[in-house]
Amino acid sequence: MNRFVFATLAGLLLAAPAFAASATNGDAEARTLIVTEGDGRSELTLNPGETVDFCPSGCFVTMPNGDRVALTGSETVEIRGGSGNVK
Repeated sequence: MNRFVFATLAGLLLAAPAFAASATNGDAEARTLIVTEGDGRSELTLNPGETVDFCPSGCFVTMPNGDRVALTGSETVEIRGGSGNVK
């Protein structure tokens, strides 16, 4: 029984990143997103062509051009031409 519980919990923890938002930088230069989750604020810098997962439980994101967007944690942000597009 303990093995079943452990295997179930391990599976849930490993699957958690699948529910996070992702961001892809399609520009030829590094771009920075400002991510606000609860009381915390951080900068997320993406190199050209880089994709990262972030914001697993909802957040606000300030795009490189200054636009601010609320995410629930399942969206994809594509950066092109210095601005972000949420899909």
